[in-house]
Amino acid sequence: MIVDEDKCVGCGACMPYCPVNAILLENDKARIDEARCVECYTCYRSGVCSEGAIRTTSLEWPREIRNAFSDVASTHKVTGIPGRGTEEMKTNDITDRYGWGEVGFCVELGRPGLGTSFKEVEKVSKVLAGKGVEFEKQNPYTYLIDESGKLRFNIGEERVLSCLIEFKTKLEDVPEILKTLRSLESEVETVFTVGVIPRLNPDGSIPVLSLIEREGFKVRPNAKINLGLGKRSGGGSW
Repeated sequence: MIVDEDKCVGCGACMPYCPVNAILLENDKARIDEARCVECYTCYRSGVCSEGAIRTTSLEWPREIRNAFSDVASTHKVTGIPGRGTEEMKTNDITDRYGWGEVGFCVELGRPGLGTSFKEVEKVSKVLAGKGVEFEKQNPYTYLIDESGKLRFNIGEERVLSCLIEFKTKLEDVPEILKTLRSLESEVETVFTVGVIPRLNPDGSIPVLSLIEREGFKVRPNAKINLGLGKRSGGGSW
């Protein structure tokens, strides 16, 4: 993203639209901090600039990866899936991504207003790989790492709005995974949230719930219900 200084009138109307605070005012002109910008195109797509001073430029590797993980309107070139993760984690009734005795996890690093770099995401994926988790193959981040959870490309300094690590593990391994994630809190220089995707028992009970609470985590249950897709007995996701 760049600002055409000849067109910019320095009104500052574009500044609140940047989710990572990368737009600055200098000498009565808007300027985009390239190091901080995640190429989400929010300022451009908003149409807030009445002078048309904000415009996009052609992105090359590795900077183009910022757009792939930050622009909600983009589609990942490798997976063909829009967004930072997969839809299957929300539609498990149909896809059977997580089977009986398995639990899916989604760890999201970064948030609007803060963002993250891939070197921070790598800290988490390397530790998780050491625990023997199975990374989701259709997840864009999985494509970027090897079996050890290490980045396969020199993109550690590239910043994105947020990044999702998706994986699954056995039900009995959930306590160890939660302890591992908690141990990373002081090492990762951004915020991260943890989503747990288990199957529900036929009676509607949630087998993983007691394991999560036993580790001292406060559970905030959310449901993704997709009407019209059909449902299998006892195959709900939570």
